Amino acid sequence: MEFKKDTSFISGRIKSFSFAYKGAYKLITTEHSIMAQLAIGMLVVGAGFYFDISREEWIMQTMATGMVLAVEGLNTAVEKIADFIHPGFHKTIGFIKDIAAGAVFFAATAALIVGALIYWPYIF
Repeated sequence: MEFKKDTSFISGRIKSFSFAYKGAYKLITTEHSIMAQLAIGMLVVGAGFYFDISREEWIMQTMATGMVLAVEGLNTAVEKIADFIHPGFHKTIGFIKDIAAGAVFFAATAALIVGALIYWPYIF
């Protein structure tokens, strides 16, 4: 079966959204790191309601959480592609996967700093 690009703007956007939804669902239901990060995201949402954080703090918290989830999704994609290309151990593939994991580390560290800046004054 040959792939035929959808040239209609509306149906093309609907299909794009359905692919994105399907990908998000696969991430949430199959990847343990996404599950853990989503659980942490839900905890900080609960904390946001509990401490009645400001609109600006909600924005920063939402952006930080979204950034971590998005970068983790990209990391997962890189790992899946690398494993598909070279299923066994390969030094260069390991290097590529480490770099992708490092990007998640940077995003998660930034999110932790945002969380600390938001919640430190409420807790202490």
